[in-house]
Amino acid sequence: MLWPDPAQRARLVEIRDNLIARIGEAEREGWLGEVEGLHISLAGAEDKLGQLTRSAANAAAHLPMPMLRSDR
Repeated sequence: MLWPDPAQRARLVEIRDNLIARIGEAEREGWLGEVEGLHISLAGAEDKLGQLTRSAANAAAHLPMPMLRSDR
């Protein structure tokens, strides 16, 4: 499975927003087949954004173990 690059989050948000706008246009125009395909693409973009969110949350939780001094 490919993991998205965290540096590309803004681009993924832009893609998601564009897909939402295109879905609205396709619904207004009655392009039902196009609407279905765009919903599939939107689900993929949202999944990738979710991966980035989960990845960031996991990265923040990994802290190094404290070192104990042994000079007692």
